[in-house]
Amino acid sequence: MARHNSPLSNLEQPARRAASHPWIEKLARLGFAAKGIVYFVVGLLAAQAAFGTGGKTTDSSGALSTIVTQPFGKFLLALVTIGLIGYALWRLVQTIFDPEHAGEPTKAKQIAQRIGYGLSAIAYSGLALTAIRLILGNPSGGGNSTQDWTARFMAQPFGRWLVGLAGLVVIGVGLAYLYEAFKAKFQRHFNLNLMSESERQWTKRLGRCGIAARGIVFGIIGLFLTLAALRQNANEARGLGGALAALAAQPFGPWLLGIVALGLIAYSIYSLIEARYRQIRHP
Repeated sequence: MARHNSPLSNLEQPARRAASHPWIEKLARLGFAAKGIVYFVVGLLAAQAAFGTGGKTTDSSGALSTIVTQPFGKFLLALVTIGLIGYALWRLVQTIFDPEHAGEPTKAKQIAQRIGYGLSAIAYSGLALTAIRLILGNPSGGGNSTQDWTARFMAQPFGRWLVGLAGLVVIGVGLAYLYEAFKAKFQRHFNLNLMSESERQWTKRLGRCGIAARGIVFGIIGLFLTLAALRQNANEARGLGGALAALAAQPFGPWLLGIVALGLIAYSIYSLIEARYRQIRHP
């Protein structure tokens, strides 16, 4: 009996070929490097604030604003922007084809991972657009984007419940990061055979510190989202910069902020190692 291809399969094959193009891997690796640069700036500014040498608590958009004000800033930010676009494309490939995981795609864990990849693709696409605006000299308006988006969701039917659910999910992501850091499961994503023993040890140390720091930050962001839902007040929501500022406001705040800031710097170096040694499987 003749086999008839569905319209979906006819579209899927060209999409797979495009996703398997060598340039996708190059852009993905550049994306890991760009993410590392952004986290380095965020961590460095937070560390300076914690240790009283200037700096401030800021988010990824603030890091881009800092980059563009440096010598040759627009050129540097253009390179970072290309990387952010590459990272968003790679996350999109992971969302659609799930190239790094085996098994049935209907499993709850894999569905959750692919949703996470999709949200990451959206977030880094937005960050790339912010970078483009900065390069063109047209930065986005002021305000807290996290609070703005929270207010928009809460204005919708069942919006308060959705924000609360999002907060719990983000807390869960933070706990998952802490578990990943403890178990050092991130090592399975690396071409360990291409690394020296010293490189493997430092990757493990930096990964544990950096991913744990991200877990703490995600947990704080999720907590504030949950509070925003419980109190029906979008102003309670916080993003990355707000989470770091909240740490600084606690007893022993400079110490807490300094530890997390150093963890984010460790994560930035870990991301640069990912750019070189991560296994990138094609769909």
